[in-house]
Amino acid sequence: MKLLGQVAFLLLLGGIWCQNNRNAKAGGKSPKKSGGIQGGDVGQSPPAADVTPGSTRGTGGTGGAGGAAESGTEGAAAARAAAQQTEEMRLHFLKNTKVTCNDGTAAGFYLKEFRGNRRWLLFLEGGWCCYSKETCDSRYQNIPRLMSSTGWPQTKRGSGILSSQAEENPHWHNANIVFIPYCSSDVWSGTGPSPPPPPPPRPRPGRDKERDRNTNATGYAFMGSLIIREVIKDLIPKGIKQAKVVMLSGTSAGGTGVLLNMERVASQLAQLGAEAQVRGLVDSGWFLESKQQRPPNCPETVSCSPEDAIKIGLRLWNGVVPDRCRQLYKRGEEWQCFFGHKLYSTLTSPLFVVQWLFDEEQLRVENIYMGRHSLSEEQWHYIQNLGLELKNSLRDVTAVFAPSCLSHTVITKSNWLSFQVRGTSLPRALQCWDRSLEATRNNRTPAKGCPFHLVDTCQWPQCNPTCPALVDQATQQELTLLQMLVAMGLDLQKLGLDPQGDADSLASMVSNGG
Repeated sequence: MKLLGQVAFLLLLGGIWCQNNRNAKAGGKSPKKSGGIQGGDVGQSPPAADVTPGSTRGTGGTGGAGGAAESGTEGAAAARAAAQQTEEMRLHFLKNTKVTCNDGTAAGFYLKEFRGNRRWLLFLEGGWCCYSKETCDSRYQNIPRLMSSTGWPQTKRGSGILSSQAEENPHWHNANIVFIPYCSSDVWSGTGPSPPPPPPPRPRPGRDKERDRNTNATGYAFMGSLIIREVIKDLIPKGIKQAKVVMLSGTSAGGTGVLLNMERVASQLAQLGAEAQVRGLVDSGWFLESKQQRPPNCPETVSCSPEDAIKIGLRLWNGVVPDRCRQLYKRGEEWQCFFGHKLYSTLTSPLFVVQWLFDEEQLRVENIYMGRHSLSEEQWHYIQNLGLELKNSLRDVTAVFAPSCLSHTVITKSNWLSFQVRGTSLPRALQCWDRSLEATRNNRTPAKGCPFHLVDTCQWPQCNPTCPALVDQATQQELTLLQMLVAMGLDLQKLGLDPQGDADSLASMVSNGG
């Protein structure tokens, strides 16, 4: 009997152990499944219920081993969810509902806070502009996101200088980052709804078609500069008044928007009592005037040069330019302040210019599309001269990063670390600039051997070995510059280019550091 009792007792213990083991396995499965849901769409925030550690309560067993496994898995899932949330910028619409996008929908901004950090990075999105009812209607039909906030996602994840990952963004990943979507189509210069047009003059026979095509009755609002002002106001409760550095940055038209607004932002923050130093970072927004001959006065608005588009647009947008620059030009010539090489000397805030020497958008202004259309000899000579002209325009700029490459925009690309000029990457150059400014503010001598005026010295497009690859648009294959020129119909020997010899000279320039 004693032996039978011991056997029965052992069997009972075995049954309890098996039950607890089954419960432990059940407890491990449920949190794992929950974690998989949280890691689904990287572009969207997980629901609040998924973030809560206790959201899977009751699905696991109550045994000691099972409870510990469930708790550990839930903790890891919560940590992943929290990390994902900190990487994302969240949408905030402006409190001032009278300042809107082109179509009257609410303007706004995306914000990723890093509490305790006194550095702020504000980014202006690019996307050219519209300057008449015809061009604005076409833009609204084809690219509505640049004129309306309808459909904006609740969260956005940044890349490049907007990334929160230290590996991708070593010097600004822990700053307070603000992304301001472009929905005003005015190169960030507009200051209000267009006023009603004056009564048209009495029509004369045969002159009806000559009426002003660019009256203000477009039905769109242009408030780019006001949007920036309201964003600053809405960031006051978030701590921007306590900022040490505010860097206003932007790409393409957003970069030009930085040139037009950085002094105004500095003045606004000073009036609020902030002691922040406002800086500008312009990426691919340093344009040159067009060389292409067009009909005078731009009779057909769809074929306007950038200069004519801005002249017309300034009236339509109620556009503003910096006061110090405006004083240099007579009334009607304010459009010249949209060009960095004419505006730069009037700026009082520090500016860093990032500019590809063979900017693709600058080429498109001249109807040059690399890798798509044929190329004439005249266009090839224009490309060669463009690099020289851009270098000359940047000669007096204190802080600049200008690789000899064919591309457009860089600071928001995830691979922005890979591009170099004379062995220095762009993030490193920005860090050197930052250190130099801080040393100057604190009456110290800037450190030597930390460069931030970096302009390629070689003359050819793509002579910098770190340039982005050229891609044939028809085949999607990577090409060398000479291969692309041949593909675009150029006779290299007729132009005096020896394919082998010029390839060797390119290699020589590259080996000498560009």
